[in-house]
Amino acid sequence: MTGAPRILPCGDCAISVDFGNVIDVDVNDRVRRLDVALAGAGVPGLVETVPTYRALMVHFNPLTTDYEALCRIILDLAAQTGGAGEARRRWRVPVVYGGDFGIDLEDMAAFSGLSVPDFIEAHAAPIYTVMMIGFLPGFSYLGGLDPQLQRPRRDVPRLKVPASSVSIGGAQTAIGSIECPSGWHLIGRTPAIPFLRGRDPVFLFDAGDEICLRPMAVSDWDRLAARAAEGDAVVERIA
Repeated sequence: MTGAPRILPCGDCAISVDFGNVIDVDVNDRVRRLDVALAGAGVPGLVETVPTYRALMVHFNPLTTDYEALCRIILDLAAQTGGAGEARRRWRVPVVYGGDFGIDLEDMAAFSGLSVPDFIEAHAAPIYTVMMIGFLPGFSYLGGLDPQLQRPRRDVPRLKVPASSVSIGGAQTAIGSIECPSGWHLIGRTPAIPFLRGRDPVFLFDAGDEICLRPMAVSDWDRLAARAAEGDAVVERIA
């Protein structure tokens, strides 16, 4: 979608700015650019913005903000943010694939028609984009999964999935945050802790960041997990 976004009122104090209905890096980039532009525009009564895959939720105070004027500001900013995006942070994230850390890996490889080593190589090859942080604090949805690795979610979700799991659900892959129920397929886990209270920053990743996954040895897990628990990011910024 390259035209003007749709403005959808959500009650009397929020607007959804809809850029499309697809999982697409370019659509997501437009959402993030508008989010940045709106944050810097000094709009009176702006309360909060929430970027998602393909839309930006804009919360405002209707007692201090005129709805029609806010819509015009949003459309004007959206039209002005079509150039090159801002420089992105890029992280190298260690992942243990398979075994107890990714109990669905062998089944996922068989489903895709690949050997386990080839599946790992294909999954770790892309430079992923963090399309959205959501569902749980710090849960990072990544865009850029190889279509050959896609698979519908499990028919029966698991009630407990370990924190920091790396998983695949449909056309998406993700780095989880805290322990949670999930119907996604578990292929690995990172010692990094995407959400940790008391650490600065609390969240490791932001929407728009780029992620490079680095397969790591099981023997390194305890050492890196201990560092992460003490507040060390254990991810490497490479751009």
